[in-house]
Amino acid sequence: MRGSEFTELKAFVAVVERQSFARAAEHLGVSPSALSQTIRQLEGRLGTRLLNRTTRSVAPSASGERLYARIAPLFEELAVAVAETCEATGRVNGTLRINTLGIAARTLIAPRLARFHQAYPDVVVDIVVDDALSDIVSGRFDAGIRVGGQLEKDMVAIRLTPDLNMVAVASPDYVARRGTPRSPTELQDHACINWRLQSDGRQYRWEFKKRGRHLEVAVDGPVVTNHADVGIAAALAGLGIAYHFEQDRVGELLAQGLLVRVLADWSVSRPGLFLYYPNRRHRPALLGAFIDCLLDQGVFGNR
Repeated sequence: MRGSEFTELKAFVAVVERQSFARAAEHLGVSPSALSQTIRQLEGRLGTRLLNRTTRSVAPSASGERLYARIAPLFEELAVAVAETCEATGRVNGTLRINTLGIAARTLIAPRLARFHQAYPDVVVDIVVDDALSDIVSGRFDAGIRVGGQLEKDMVAIRLTPDLNMVAVASPDYVARRGTPRSPTELQDHACINWRLQSDGRQYRWEFKKRGRHLEVAVDGPVVTNHADVGIAAALAGLGIAYHFEQDRVGELLAQGLLVRVLADWSVSRPGLFLYYPNRRHRPALLGAFIDCLLDQGVFGNR
């Protein structure tokens, strides 16, 4: 295979996997126009259209899907071979792509980025914050971080945190004005900060447990959001009751008295945060180093 043919096929794989000429061009370090020209050359050489383009999206044609299915595993094997060769030299470098929930990005990754970079300056950490439970395989991520019960099938999973507690909170001003609900059913008489699930767009039904009794409550209020920071800010502003993980800023705000807990005798927990990756994929040294950093193990254990 000539070098130009390899470049064309690599460009084609990048576009299919990222579903965007702009994102693929950024990944390859070329301009979108140059990438488009490369794809046209490949299509001209093969005599068939490989990609269907619109102003908003790009997707493989039937011919493109067949070609991608055959060559994508080969590029994966090449990447593994290169990684293993680099690891044999004792050098950890390359790009690590992580798809993560916002809570993990804020509480686990962000506080450790500086020391990870200090230990491994040749590693680029590409972090995509995504609460929509995207497929890390099709997205070509090295690993994902999710709540334990939301893990994809056939994955190697590593627990990063203990279980997470869900708590209902409000500002002292809101409680003074509107009172405190005594049971989850009374939330229907209160303003609540609603949470929209990114996976399917539905609004989350708040779940509570008490002495074996389980309740799910649909709530209403002045704000609906899919971002924890917005929900917490709305609660701080006295707009209503919010329902969030205690470990995601809420615990600190409770300790500071800026928020107060309501329905404290009703509680529910979720499996903790887990890092996961496909079990059929070679785990590169840089992913192992990143896991050690999140767990405060290895070279990070004494810092």
